[in-house]
Amino acid sequence: MKLTILGGGGFRVPLVYRALLTDRGEGRVTEVVLHDLDAGRLHAVARVLAEQASATGDAPRVTATTDLDEALRGADFVFSAIRVGGLEGRADDERVALAEGVLGQETVGAGGIAYGLRTVPVAVDIARRVARLAPDAWVINFTNPAGLVTEAMSRHLGDRVIGICDSPVGLGRRIARVLGADPKQAWIDYVGLNHLGWVRGLRVAGRDELPRLLADPALLGSFEEGKLFGADWLRSLGAIPNEYLHYYYFNREAVRSYQQAERTRGAFLRDQQARFYAEVGNRGTSALELWDRTRAEREATYMAENRETAGAGERDADDLSGGYEKVALALMRAIARDERTTLILNVRNRHTLAALDPDAVIEVPCLVDASGAHPVAVDPLPGHATGLVCSVKAVEREVLAAAESGSRATAVKAFALHPLVDSVNVARRLVEGYRAVHPGLDYLK
Repeated sequence: MKLTILGGGGFRVPLVYRALLTDRGEGRVTEVVLHDLDAGRLHAVARVLAEQASATGDAPRVTATTDLDEALRGADFVFSAIRVGGLEGRADDERVALAEGVLGQETVGAGGIAYGLRTVPVAVDIARRVARLAPDAWVINFTNPAGLVTEAMSRHLGDRVIGICDSPVGLGRRIARVLGADPKQAWIDYVGLNHLGWVRGLRVAGRDELPRLLADPALLGSFEEGKLFGADWLRSLGAIPNEYLHYYYFNREAVRSYQQAERTRGAFLRDQQARFYAEVGNRGTSALELWDRTRAEREATYMAENRETAGAGERDADDLSGGYEKVALALMRAIARDERTTLILNVRNRHTLAALDPDAVIEVPCLVDASGAHPVAVDPLPGHATGLVCSVKAVEREVLAAAESGSRATAVKAFALHPLVDSVNVARRLVEGYRAVHPGLDYLK
């Protein structure tokens, strides 16, 4: 079985390959094709993968190419993890937004909109190529903003594109661990959009254990989200929000913390990865050991400004293990082998959330089998959550419309309608600021 990884020179690709090395049996991936526009990064990642494979017999064969059509042709699965504009683009997204006093995070607020406007045209082109060159392939999208990009691709690939994210997985795992439950045996009642969802229940043997957590201040304060949001706010919500909702519930504090930081997250990753790719070519250096050290630093500093704002301290060691690669492998196994499972995924709504239309991509538990991912019926969200979901989905639709039409006015509308921008004048300056630093936004007229 052939797996094509788009963004194959990306830093997190070895996580996916490491998961593949643990997979055995019929229907496993035997060929991995890495595609990237940067041949140097491809070579560096290929070195890491070669060292990973050296300790494993019968490892999937790895090839690399800068030719997109060659990479896609004949693929059974396509894993998309591209970054249009690179980490320099992400740093620019943050810088332009913070200069206007608004959030520049890569999936939330102004930064997410800018990233989406750059990425959607490229993702749509990929979707069209997949439909032409590998019509039977399943596309697993991890490219951010994951929900928005998955929806853009679904207009050309239908249900054969599925978005994944490790945030809900990590959240469910942390809640189960605090409650003394096995995450594999727990049903996580999670619903929302990508990076905008809530855990409303965690059922073990048919019993909802979340009320027990919400009633215990000590338990609530013992894990990442409890430290981040505070026990009182979680009890008020009656749910555990995805960590990215910290940008909404504590927006002013988050913006101030990011403005005061020595470097933004994007700038930190840009500099860190530049060192990695430069050093990995040194003779005598173990590419895998260098990658492991760099990854540990990356994970430990994740959302550091938010944790500082909340006084949450360091991340727990158990939270540094990632997870999206495990979701990707479980998804591929379920489809390729009909190993039925339940995963939290980004899929078309159909009739799951009545407040949204059937084609809106949402993030919910899905039953997965050989025919794809099928969203599970969920209870309606409370009013405050429904309002936020509908508001952000409306912004996503304006981003898609701007990317399709090339309309600068529609792009301004997308920024202005976002609840974390809320100013037409700021929206206009953001569009002009992003067009000045991103050649990929020249299409906005």
